[in-house]
Amino acid sequence: MGLKKLTGRAMPTLIIAANLPDVDAYATFLGTYGLTVRRGITHGPLGLLLLPLLLTGLMLLYNRWRPSEQAVRPGYLLLLAYIGTLSHPALDWLNSYGIRLLEPFSSRWYAGDTLFIIDVWVWAALIGCFVWSRLKEKRGGNWQRPAWFGFVVISGYILANGLITGRAEATTRDQLEAQRVIPTQVVANPVPVRFWERRMLWRTIDEYGDGHYDALSGALRVENLLRRTNLERPEMVLARSRQDVQDYLFWSRMPIVVTLPDGRAFLADQRFSGGLYRNQFVIELNSPPAPADGSRAVVPPREQAGQ
Repeated sequence: MGLKKLTGRAMPTLIIAANLPDVDAYATFLGTYGLTVRRGITHGPLGLLLLPLLLTGLMLLYNRWRPSEQAVRPGYLLLLAYIGTLSHPALDWLNSYGIRLLEPFSSRWYAGDTLFIIDVWVWAALIGCFVWSRLKEKRGGNWQRPAWFGFVVISGYILANGLITGRAEATTRDQLEAQRVIPTQVVANPVPVRFWERRMLWRTIDEYGDGHYDALSGALRVENLLRRTNLERPEMVLARSRQDVQDYLFWSRMPIVVTLPDGRAFLADQRFSGGLYRNQFVIELNSPPAPADGSRAVVPPREQAGQ
């Protein structure tokens, strides 16, 4: 889009900055404790303020060691570091996993429910416009135009998906209320590839349900109207004092307890209890408490989590 013309070291600064908040990715090795760390302070105000400053300083030090052929302008380098870093939580917020945008001042999770966590259409547009731009640049053409075209298209795609999510939630609420079900929470979960569809999830005080929304037809298909969340089952009550369970509940947006025919009970999250995420992000409640390092905190059952 032309930002690399502003200063030397612009491109590596943008690339590193766009990934910088994910320095907390080490938390994925910490079991359920990692759920309390990921997408927290490095994605919040302090991280977004300090990380670009740190990156700019490191880039200037590197440039003193290996000077760039293009003049490095510290002010523009700092600007690009902030642009890249801020783009990260903006995109993270768009999916259903969630992000703590105000950490450490507030630990509330925010989720945009707009795009699937790995959206193939966004990737295709980015890759296509990048290749198009590079070909234009090699041939001496206007290489910025393809990038701006891609930026506009992707922005429009995100807006359209936001409107689909809003319409899906409104349609679901109307249909549930027509069946005398008053939801306390309705979530339109994006699905892979089929961006015009949503996996609909809803909650009442102690029950939950799910269905499927298709924006092309505007219809909602209810698959399970109401099931018990089972959060007051004896296994869950006894396990609430466990650290791994407390960590999980801190992260979980829609907790449920799933029981299997063999008597095992699992704490799961309604968002990730089916589809691509089936049998992930679950804790066995019948088992002894997980060790402090969290190595056995997440235990995927073989059976389908929706049973």
